[in-house]
Amino acid sequence: MSRTGPTAPEPPEPSAESAEQAQPTAHPTLQPTESAASAWASPGYEAADLERWAAEPDKRPGRTAFQRDRARVLHSAALRRLAGKTQVVPAVPAAPAADPGPGAAAPAWDATPRTRLTHSLECAQVGRELGAALGCDPDLVEMACLAHDLGHPPFGHNGEQALNEVAEACGGFEGNAQSLRLLARLEPKRFVADPDTGAAVSVGLNLTRAALDAATKYPWPRGGHPSDPGSRKFGVYEDDIPVFAWFRQGAPEHRTCFEAQVMDWSDDVAYSVHDVEDGLHAGHLDPGLLLADPERREVFAVAAARYAPGAEPDELAEALDRLLDQEWWPHGYDGSSVAQARLKDATSQLIGRFCLAAEGATRAAYGTGRFTRYGAELVVQREARLECAVLKAVADRYVMQRADQEAVRADQRVIIAELGEALIARAPVGLDPQFRALYDEADAAGDDTARLRAIVDQIAALTDTSARSLHARLTTRGPARRP
Repeated sequence: MSRTGPTAPEPPEPSAESAEQAQPTAHPTLQPTESAASAWASPGYEAADLERWAAEPDKRPGRTAFQRDRARVLHSAALRRLAGKTQVVPAVPAAPAADPGPGAAAPAWDATPRTRLTHSLECAQVGRELGAALGCDPDLVEMACLAHDLGHPPFGHNGEQALNEVAEACGGFEGNAQSLRLLARLEPKRFVADPDTGAAVSVGLNLTRAALDAATKYPWPRGGHPSDPGSRKFGVYEDDIPVFAWFRQGAPEHRTCFEAQVMDWSDDVAYSVHDVEDGLHAGHLDPGLLLADPERREVFAVAAARYAPGAEPDELAEALDRLLDQEWWPHGYDGSSVAQARLKDATSQLIGRFCLAAEGATRAAYGTGRFTRYGAELVVQREARLECAVLKAVADRYVMQRADQEAVRADQRVIIAELGEALIARAPVGLDPQFRALYDEADAAGDDTARLRAIVDQIAALTDTSARSLHARLTTRGPARRP
């Protein structure tokens, strides 16, 4: 996987003044510089895995390249912004009824649902332990888990769909592709000199080749899904292809590395379990409903349509019943301390169940040893995947798509659409300095596609609250409705 050619000198670091004025321009004008492999690496990784787009020397003896990658993501502004982005239950709850009645969720829990940040932290804990158990570098897997949602816009998947419509003319919007864009270009950390102009150009966090690969869940551009060209899932925008091609050099086409597979399963485990937990805390889910045939059929329909294509209702019923038959399954929830403890035990049991299923099946298929990069595939038994899919469908049915939130979801889509319209009409007004620089560069080049992409980058970076505030400032509709 090593690149050929003479070793290039590292471009000089820009001055503080030039860095302040620097802008994350497109990579095609840049070529990666050869990077000496770190002397500190985990077993199972090659020198090429540790290379960075822009060469950097080791800083401290004993600190691995992947520890540096993890630290860069952990300290990034993009990760902090996830604290203000919806996971499933809105961070600002609806006003409670005057008398919620017995069994209602405790107010303290109702007001503190998971955000994209807390989900990412929990995903990282799951992924680190599962990855380490299978021989991956734990810092590398944890970094991938921390980074996996960085590109998601305000208002959860609802906002992602709306922003994709705004971005249609510049190649669409996809949260995973935006995550790569942040890591490799937008997040301010490292700048290099453009060889033609000498201008300081951002290379994002300048992560290692293996780190960028581990954070890539869908290693193909829009329309490049290996089995479904019409799929909305993709992992790289067209103008980010150069860095994508660099870190994918030597990788099997369309195949995710082992660490990315661990990240993906850890994401599934964390959000399937914790979204149900949040739904119970917020009073949106009555566990008793899962015993009623009409409700079960609704859940199975959602599971088959969205999370387990091709699964038969009988298979899904068996998966749900396996969970309901566990002694730790929460058959009721009243918000008391005892109920909270029982629910927390259930979430722990579920996470352990799903992780052990993957670890055991992978070991059964590949034996002992370390599994890294492209040396193995993560194996998850169908039974475990169906159980996970049923939990996702429960959260979808009773939390994400509940009828009383349809007006809120519609308002969120309008906010994103109107923000797009306002910024297209008024930019660079309304853009943060970072995105204004991108817009100005595109404007000077007469590049409509790049102008729109800068606007989309701005909207994607907003939190739920800042999206509402910017919308109120740029439009005449006034403050948007709050959930």
